Amino acid sequence: MFDKILIANRGEIACRVIDTCRRLGVKTVAVYSQADADARHVAMADEAVLIGPAASSLSYLDIAKVVQAAQDTGAQAVHPGYGFLSENPDFVEALDKAGVTFIGPSAQAIRAMGLKDAAKARMVKAGVPVVPGYHGESQDPGKLEAEAAQIGYPVLIKAVAGGGGRGMRLVEAPRDFEEALESARIEALGAFGNGDVLIEKYIQHPRHIEVQVFGDGTRAVHLFERDCSLQRRHQKVIEEAPAPGMTAEVRAAMGEAAVKAAEAIGYKGAGTVEFIVDGAGGLRPDGFWFMEMNTRLQVEHPVSEEITGIDLVEWQLRVASGEPLPAQQNDLRITGHAMEARLYAEDVPAGFLPATGRLERLVFGPGRVDTGVREGDTISPHYDPMIAKLTCHGATRAEARAALAEGLAATQVAGVVTNLGFLGRLIDHAAFRSGDVETGLIARDLEALTAPCETPELLALAALAALGLNAPAPGEGFALWEPLGWPVALLRGEARIEGRVSALGGGAYRVEIGGADLRAERAASGWRVEGRSMTAGAELIAGRVHLFGAEPMVFDLPDPLAAGAEAAGEGALLAPMPGVVRSLHVRKGETVRAGDRLAVMEAMKMEHVMRAPHDGVVAELGVAAGDQLEAGALIVRIEAEA
Repeated sequence: MFDKILIANRGEIACRVIDTCRRLGVKTVAVYSQADADARHVAMADEAVLIGPAASSLSYLDIAKVVQAAQDTGAQAVHPGYGFLSENPDFVEALDKAGVTFIGPSAQAIRAMGLKDAAKARMVKAGVPVVPGYHGESQDPGKLEAEAAQIGYPVLIKAVAGGGGRGMRLVEAPRDFEEALESARIEALGAFGNGDVLIEKYIQHPRHIEVQVFGDGTRAVHLFERDCSLQRRHQKVIEEAPAPGMTAEVRAAMGEAAVKAAEAIGYKGAGTVEFIVDGAGGLRPDGFWFMEMNTRLQVEHPVSEEITGIDLVEWQLRVASGEPLPAQQNDLRITGHAMEARLYAEDVPAGFLPATGRLERLVFGPGRVDTGVREGDTISPHYDPMIAKLTCHGATRAEARAALAEGLAATQVAGVVTNLGFLGRLIDHAAFRSGDVETGLIARDLEALTAPCETPELLALAALAALGLNAPAPGEGFALWEPLGWPVALLRGEARIEGRVSALGGGAYRVEIGGADLRAERAASGWRVEGRSMTAGAELIAGRVHLFGAEPMVFDLPDPLAAGAEAAGEGALLAPMPGVVRSLHVRKGETVRAGDRLAVMEAMKMEHVMRAPHDGVVAELGVAAGDQLEAGALIVRIEAEA
């Protein structure tokens, strides 16, 4: 076993690796950017090395700096976590040259699976089923469009490099192919430095099931499957293990295919073989196809650990240090069921825009919590806005789902908007409860899953908190024989909710809001509204009202000083958040029509297409391709035609 390792990552995965190292008595070295000087992973590690400014390209992605930090601190090995340099074969070779062990597969294995087209060809040779498609070398748009027509729509355009859904576009009709191809190439080039794509048949009722594998360079085992079908824009939201509806026959077939894939490239360490599965009519041994292999630990690895009782990071350290594979296939068993939810700082009603801010409160509910932040930390615009992963285990799927629901409802985050309410609605969705999951579920029911549940009872709690009435106040009661009363206003996005609260005495209030006239009373456990005990709670924190519970919400309070502020001029498109302009598609003076694509902006791993709000002429361009923008910066202004 190693004495000291360096962790070439940040956030929750860096903290996760440190936890295992502490248990094993292995010293850890953290690397950090200037933006992460006070980060949790830096505080947890035995040593920490500053490697550059906030920009990932100048810090966490700088191979020379990371290798130098390992050498300077005497680290014998480097754990890459996921993202950043974890699947970069040049990094592996630089470490080999420096005499430092890479805790993961060889550079050759990473390259073998790094390009999806070459990987699929290799899988065909190894006897692993693959989706019909075009994986050839030609990148001529005409050739690609012809191949798509031959495969048959709908098709997927996918970047040959990278993963995480970046550089991927669904094309449902020939008329959309050209624009989708251009968009996929731009995103892929920006994300991976490689704009090449492949074309695949799109499975109409797809499920995303992946198999956790582990190899020692010669042989491999699988640690069963995970279902990652609940996705939004190809980003996983809820993961679970084992997969709903999985049979022993299908599990054996998928496990065998995954092990073949790993052994075909001499895989060493933890990896994931991802399959696209036809969920129509139930799972079957001939209804799954290889998509790609992630040659690293996955974000969702905790669910596999929970059902197997195995610490995958410990296995990584042991195999990388020269120990044999810790178990045979027959030694591995599934116990119970596990589910994981990814808690993000994001504005769900605004289209899941990444959010930033200081975590004024951060309290997690029961369950396993993997996090890289603490209360008081700041979610910055520089990195992925994940706050934590909450994982719950139960004897059955129903028990695991109930435990996760309880854990989410008990989690409290203030200071930044989150997707907590969305997650709670998602795991309560009828199809999810029954195990009828597929990758289109969220998109199909997005409106219901994102609509805020602003019941009058919840609005009453928010109004009381906005007025500071959560605790008894001196003078509460009556004035001139009339109840004391206060107007109240809550802001949720563009909506303004007006109300009035009157004191009735004895800790009771009349709350007129949301079209309802309610009586609220303080109780030992919180509030009673119309005689019903409320499980939710509301507090005024840092100038905003936060509702906690199964339906978490955030309300702003009106700023009287801003009443006369002028809004941006009509036709002005402003940056909705900090980000980078990836491409511009218009010139000053050009005539555009409503809906035309004007620019593409990227922020926190998401692409946002800015489109013309109405017909007109481009009167002003406030940016150039490659510009880094602050929220609210002018991108383009369209003047209506005379």
